[in-house]
Amino acid sequence: MTKNYKVQAKPYAFEFDIESTALMIIDMQRDFLYPGGFGEKLGNDVSTTNAIIPSVQKVLETAREKNMLVIHTREGHRPDLTDVPASKAKRGGGIGEQGPMGRILVRGEYGHDIVDELQPIENEVVLDKPGKGAFYQTDLESILRNRNIKSLIVTGVTTHVCVQTTIREANDRGYECLMLEDCCAAFDQKDHDDSIRMINQQGGIFGWTTPSDYLLKELNQ
Repeated sequence: MTKNYKVQAKPYAFEFDIESTALMIIDMQRDFLYPGGFGEKLGNDVSTTNAIIPSVQKVLETAREKNMLVIHTREGHRPDLTDVPASKAKRGGGIGEQGPMGRILVRGEYGHDIVDELQPIENEVVLDKPGKGAFYQTDLESILRNRNIKSLIVTGVTTHVCVQTTIREANDRGYECLMLEDCCAAFDQKDHDDSIRMINQQGGIFGWTTPSDYLLKELNQ
């Protein structure tokens, strides 16, 4: 019999079961978390993003223990850069340029891959996406439908860009989303805080938010 869980959250408790829930770890890549990558090239302090690695790691370990579907995403582009819109290329970040971790935000390069602490294991989905949202030009929706997923627990970076975009995309497709506040980060704390409010306001217009401790406490009972 499937166990139902109920996690304290804003604006009210989030209810889910393991079999119909997936953990999404969005763009925890070296290019966004380490010096010399895309995030820093845009002029950001990456200490804010790599600081959440231990919190995400705890949630990932518990999800694996519970046999939850785990989906990792990576933002990046083809080596020939033919999938980079001109509008994105001209806004900086040096996509395709050589950096200390290889060509910036290019698939197959060291910087494009997920940090060591969160490396995917066998049977975990790794989804490469060319844009901000995880549904855009990917087969994410097919994967979720095939596994009868109804709820998403969302972590990763950055809160106000790829995380929030994915939650909004998921909401439009009928998925219930719980964002773990301390397992997401933005380069600017205000952007992070504002995103939390945007998601859970008006009765949870896009989803729910909560600290990861509340989720872990419920899952480990």
